Amino acid sequence: MDSSASPKPEQPTASTNAAAIADLLGNPTAQQQPVGKSSRRGWVWLLVLLPLFVAGVFLSPRLLEFLPETNQTADLTGMPLYTVQRRNLQITVTEEGSLVSDENVDITCDVAGGATIIWLVDDGDRVAEGMDIVKLDASVLSENATAQKIAYEKARALMIQADKDYEAAKIAVEEYKEGLFKKDLRTAESNVTAATERLQATQNTLAYGERMFRKGYITPQQLEAQKSAVARAKLDLGTADIALDVLTKFTKPKMITELESVRDSAAARFESEKAALELENIKLERLEGELLKCTIKAPQDGLVIYANSRSRDRETEIKEGTSVKERQVILQLPDLTKMRADVEVHESKVDEISPGMPAVVRVQDLKFSGVVTSVSNRPESNWFSTAKKYVVGVRIDGKSEALRPGFTAEATIIVADLKDVIAVPVAAVIEDGKEFVCAVKKGKGFERRVVMLGKSDDRFVEIVEGLQEGEPVFLNPETVLGESLSRDQEQASEWSGRPNTNE
Repeated sequence: MDSSASPKPEQPTASTNAAAIADLLGNPTAQQQPVGKSSRRGWVWLLVLLPLFVAGVFLSPRLLEFLPETNQTADLTGMPLYTVQRRNLQITVTEEGSLVSDENVDITCDVAGGATIIWLVDDGDRVAEGMDIVKLDASVLSENATAQKIAYEKARALMIQADKDYEAAKIAVEEYKEGLFKKDLRTAESNVTAATERLQATQNTLAYGERMFRKGYITPQQLEAQKSAVARAKLDLGTADIALDVLTKFTKPKMITELESVRDSAAARFESEKAALELENIKLERLEGELLKCTIKAPQDGLVIYANSRSRDRETEIKEGTSVKERQVILQLPDLTKMRADVEVHESKVDEISPGMPAVVRVQDLKFSGVVTSVSNRPESNWFSTAKKYVVGVRIDGKSEALRPGFTAEATIIVADLKDVIAVPVAAVIEDGKEFVCAVKKGKGFERRVVMLGKSDDRFVEIVEGLQEGEPVFLNPETVLGESLSRDQEQASEWSGRPNTNE
């Protein structure tokens, strides 16, 4: 601080001291005294006061250093003043950012493994629901889908054949149970009946022949022939009975078991071919679904915004020929009726801001009321600056068709709205070491006053302690307090060079 600009106490000169001595001696130049006793007394006083005069000439500047600090010798005429008063004080933080939509419909690449953009609508175009907006490369998927369709048809043919074989096997089982077996059973039973009847007939013939042989009407040979016929009839009956038993006890269960086994095998093969067909169908449907995903349609009416992204690791520019990953956002359809401003706030001010604070958002020539909805917990990465800035979201309460995502926006956030507080212009306060001071006008001089500050805007600062309403303060305290500030600053410099014993 330039101490030469500070008002210094006026130093006594030799002429002023001589005048004072002359006054003490009765001012002989102004009034001649008669020579005599009074003249001799004057010379005596002169001899006594002369050493004091000499000492005063050389010592008065140093003595002044030990006198209390005053401003009685400072020329404060014309210095600007401000009368301390109470006022309403609105504390704001104003930062710039850009507009975004609170509600975006993200258009993503849903193709498994990603794809390449071969066509898309222009950035900023308005689209209608159901309109094609993006086409992705589907050539490889189309080839795979064709091959898969062939595989599906083969599996389908095998399943159809297995189904027919299974149906035939089921019919064969029922055919034997209800057809062939019953036929064989009837034949066997008929054979038993016929054999039984033949045996009865031969037995009757033999009984008659024996009576005739006793009467001598037939020969012994004839009788033996009748006996042989009975024996053959008994043998045929036994054979018929055995055939019937074999049919019912062995042939029937065996045939049913064999036919049912064929049926069950056919059923298992059918289920296998059916499962294989379902698997091939799933593959085909997936590929056909992937093909459909290569043509993206607008889910709703809206304004198209390219989802370009830039970060330290990668930069993505959405355009034809760009390869995009699965689930990567390609376009956005923002809701233009729900907009917000994302502004970057310096780390020195971000702690003052919290959700719910009112704000005013300016976009071009438009002005909207708003409210803070979010404050980021982490600073944004910036390649070009070491200053940390945090993103603060400010919801815009108004609606306008002129608003677009990406527009530059300025948000003035009202962090405090103080009512009836003591405040002075920021020009009336200066920092002196670790204190804030004002220069308060006292009569023709001033008083150095330490004050405690509250919140401030660009023009006024709240005085929590140190000033009273109605007190006049200088608007150039550095000029008024210049000399005392210089001494304090020198002392502060001296102390700053000493080691800190508290560390």
